[in-house]
Amino acid sequence: MTLDELQAEVDAWIKSFKTGYFPPLLQLARLVEEVGELSRVLSHREGKNPKAGEDPGDLEEELGDVLFVLASLANREGIRLEAAFRKVMQKYRARDRGRWE
Repeated sequence: MTLDELQAEVDAWIKSFKTGYFPPLLQLARLVEEVGELSRVLSHREGKNPKAGEDPGDLEEELGDVLFVLASLANREGIRLEAAFRKVMQKYRARDRGRWE
């Protein structure tokens, strides 16, 4: 699946509801919440003191949640994630070419 296809699927899902897209600041709050849940999973699994015996959560699901909300925000703002990704990769290739071994 391409990012364009992902965005189209998210768009179809959201448009199937009367409410439609949430305002940008509410979407940002949702994105921060989802990133926080992702952080919780990773810190429970990989942190300095992993929590033994406690279910850290599902990393794959949390990454999916972040991707869904990110696609929602991009759709709401008319941004193609594929184009944005290509642009940022050009920046990283130029800026960070000699930064790491």
